[in-house]
Amino acid sequence: MTKILNVSQLKKSYSSGSGTLTVLDDISFSLNSGETFAIVGPSGSGKTTLLGLCAGLDQPDTGSIELCGVEINSLNEDERARLRNQKVGFIFQDFQLLPTLTALENVAVPLELQRVKNARSRAKILLKKVGLAERMHHFPSQLSGGEQQRVALARAFSNTPDILFADEPTGELDEDTGRKIVNLLFELNKEAGTTLVIITHDMDLARKTQRILRLRGGKISTDEKIVV
Repeated sequence: MTKILNVSQLKKSYSSGSGTLTVLDDISFSLNSGETFAIVGPSGSGKTTLLGLCAGLDQPDTGSIELCGVEINSLNEDERARLRNQKVGFIFQDFQLLPTLTALENVAVPLELQRVKNARSRAKILLKKVGLAERMHHFPSQLSGGEQQRVALARAFSNTPDILFADEPTGELDEDTGRKIVNLLFELNKEAGTTLVIITHDMDLARKTQRILRLRGGKISTDEKIVV
């Protein structure tokens, strides 16, 4: 199978008032195309930092990351941004929709950046799939939290990404709404055949994926690593 993400001996530290804080230490794993994967761990375990490194949003101190067949450590910022725009999708806990754009415009943005001619038409199709056909001309402030996350889902899949990173996708939602969003996420992902990486502290959500990696204190907790 095709390797979509390969992380090798990753280390990341930050300077703090008392010295150096090691956030990630010797992290290695790989994912095949189409896999679903969860990274779990308590607050402060390095989950979100790891996501940012894997997506090329930050750079490690040492180690290597190969994303979609490209060694991203050697890329400059513009090259990493171009790779993300073409190959990567994101879903965030706080939705990160542009407040001055409608739902339709938010979903169309990644497509328009790629100069897709039928960007608005594809955005409309995706919004219908997530149940927002009647809300596509509303602004984020006019939408509920669940509706905003549905817009974020549609946007994440709009450029048919090879890999999708979801950072606590249900963290801001109530239990019932969160369950609906999770079902929709896995439904869209199965249809698209995208590799899915979920950062979460919710073990019920993590167990829906094919593989789980547990972080503790910036390291892979080998005694608790779960592969299913």
